[in-house]
Order: sequence, then structure tokens, then C-alpha cells
Amino acid sequence: MCETPRTRYADCNGSETSEDREILVNIGGVKQVLYVDVLNRYPQTRLAELANCSVDNANDLLELCDDYDVRKGEFYFDRDPDSFKCITELYYYGEVHMKKGICPMCFKKEMDFWGVDVHFLDECCKGSLNEVEEELAQIAEKVHEILYNVEGTTPASVSKRCRLFLWKLMEKPESSLLARAMAILSFLFILLSSVVMCMSTIPELRVHDAGGNEVENPTLESIETACIIWFTIEYVLRLASAPNKVRFAFSFMNMVDFLAIMPFYAVLALTHLGTAVTELASVQQAVQALRVMRTARIFKLARHSSGLQTLTYALKSSLKELGLLLMYMGMGIFLFSALGYAVEQSHPDTLFTSIPQSFWWAIITMTTVGYGDVYPRTTLGRCNAAVSFLCGVIAIALPIHPIINNFVIFYSKQRVLETAAKHEIELMALRSKEDGREEQQGPGRR
Repeated sequence: MCETPRTRYADCNGSETSEDREILVNIGGVKQVLYVDVLNRYPQTRLAELANCSVDNANDLLELCDDYDVRKGEFYFDRDPDSFKCITELYYYGEVHMKKGICPMCFKKEMDFWGVDVHFLDECCKGSLNEVEEELAQIAEKVHEILYNVEGTTPASVSKRCRLFLWKLMEKPESSLLARAMAILSFLFILLSSVVMCMSTIPELRVHDAGGNEVENPTLESIETACIIWFTIEYVLRLASAPNKVRFAFSFMNMVDFLAIMPFYAVLALTHLGTAVTELASVQQAVQALRVMRTARIFKLARHSSGLQTLTYALKSSLKELGLLLMYMGMGIFLFSALGYAVEQSHPDTLFTSIPQSFWWAIITMTTVGYGDVYPRTTLGRCNAAVSFLCGVIAIALPIHPIINNFVIFYSKQRVLETAAKHEIELMALRSKEDGREEQQGPGRR
């Protein structure tokens, strides 16, 4: 059972109603009486030191409080009274709860001022404090990144300066107008290459050689070659200027860039080996597979789109929800495909020949696609299909909201971080200008 707090507010004349020794404090205009025996429960705090400090020693006294009224015996603190009420809970309950509406970082400063350690903060409030500290750390990192991109450090050697210039040019579009132009040009090449790849599959644009064999359209092939040359030069320049080449090579997006250009050179090498080799069925299948791998270049767009990057991070943070979705769907597919196979065996023209073959029907039914190539013919089979359809809708709908919520939270957080980082940079610029003015005015004043 919690002890009843012995804190009371003083009346206008500051009179006391208890025989226990007590002190009168004025926190931002709010007067409050505190009992010394209660404050001594935590002797390392400021209030306990103040309660045991002699009023005759003015220097020590003013180190603990902002002012002291000898006539009223009142200690004055220019602090937040709402935060102080929360901090006094420590002396009665052994823990501190932060009120809603109080800035966590400001409350932490109040705790530091009153000599209360952070570990006395309740777990429910520590989460808010840790979240704000992480956001501030991310803002500081964002500010450092922006300042580095804009200003950076000038290396001593010429080769390092060239590498830094190339790295900013190819990887940091916000560092300069030229880097932004390079990013836009790379984006246009990606779009052009994707359009050419799609157009090369149109039957009307296909051409044949003298032997009647189908070959690439010369015009489209020339455009494709130009795009690949650009992608190759871009990749080589980025690799050459990368600070850590091993980390660069094994980065996911850089592996996508490599896979986007590798099929072109592989097909080129197989073509130059001669017709005897390229006529082999296995080699032809390899060439087709390599050409299909060209679709990986569409993922290069993620390097130039903050929205796609945000979606990727949101999906990473939603792996648990996605895992639950796959588990629900897997259980439902196995259950309803087995039931469908069992109840459809009585029909002579059944389309459910096996449970593995019924997996396809269960997948397209639970995902509400319903191609119609496999369908139940019996009454029980149709009832099973209706239940599987409803269960599929529920299984898909339940994890979707957390995934969307994670995306909205992450996207909003990124926008706030970018805005806060830019605001912090503007404040730093204003401070530097003010410092410069003071330095210029200093000699004149002297």
C-alpha cells in the first residue's frame, strides 16, 4: 500500500501545520511545503542537500537554489512547476512518472537539475525518452551528412580530392547542381532502357536475318547498347571513388546495378563464341535467362526515389506482420486444398486430382484472384470454397493495417527529420553570422 504523500501547498502567509521540520519552496511561482525526513530518503538529490544546508551559509545556499527569502524562509527556483510535481513523486513512490504534454528532453534536464537519476523514471516513460533521444541522434546524423555533402573535408592529395569529387557527383545529388543533373540523367537512362526492353518484345518491331532467324532490332539494339555503356561507366566511376570498395560491391542496390549490366556482356560473349555454340539448346536457354535478368534494372529507380526507399524500410520493419500473413495463408492453403480434394473425389469429372494440385486452387481462391481454371463441382466443395474465400480476405486484411501504419510513421518521421535537420543548419548559419559580427565589432569596442 502506497504511503500517503506528506507534501502540502502552503497558504498565502506560508504558515505550517506540522511539527515535523519542513522547508518552503517556490517553484516558478507555485509554493510547496516539503518535509525534510521525506527528502532525506534520497540524500543525493538537490532537495535533500538543500534541506540539510545551513541557511547561514549564503554561498552554499545560492549554489542549490536561485534565491532565498530570509523573512519568509522561502527557497525560490526558476523551474517548471509541472515537472517538479512529477519529480516529487520519487520521494513517496520510489519512481518518477512523466506527465503527458511535457517534452521528454526538457524533463530529463529537470531531472538532472534536481539530481534525480534517469533510472528512477518508470519504464513506460523511458520509452518516450529513448524515442526522442534516437530522433535527436538521427537529426544530428542527418545534419552531419548534409554539411558533409555541402562542405565536406578537403583531402590533401589530388587523387583523394578527385575521388571525393566523383563520389559526391555520382552518389550525392544534393551536394551540387552538377550532381543533381547526373542523377536526373541516370534516371532518364533507366527509363529509356526499360522502355526499349519492352518494345523489343513487340512482334511488329522484330526483324529477321537472311537465314530467317529472328534477331534484335538494330535501332533498339543501338539504344540498348548506349544505355549499357552509360550504366557501365556510372558503375565503374562509383566503384573507383567508393571509400570502402568491398562494402560498395556487396551492397544490395549496387549488386542490382551489377546484375543490370552483366547480362548484356554475357550475351555478347556467348554471341562471339560462334554459331556452333549459340545453336546449342542449353546455351540458348542461358541467353534467354540472361535477357530476362535485364528486368533487374528497374530496381535502379530506388536509388533516385526516396519514396521507394521509405517503402523498403517500412517492409523491413514489418517483417513480423508479413511473416504472420504468410503463416496464415500457408495454413489456410493446406487446410482448404486438403478439404477440397477430399469432398471432390465423389464427382466423376473432378478437377482436384491431388492435394498438391489443389494448392493452386486454394491460392487463387484465398487471394481472391479466381482464374476459373480449377473450380469445385459438388455442393460441399462450393461451401469449402466460400469459407476459404472469406478466410483469405480476413487473413490478408488483418496484417495490412500495421504494415500501412509502419509506412506512414516511417515516412512522416523521415519528413520531420529532414525538416528539423534543415532548420538546425539554418540556426547554425545564423549563429555563425552573429559570431562573425561580434568578432568584427570587438576591435572597435576595445
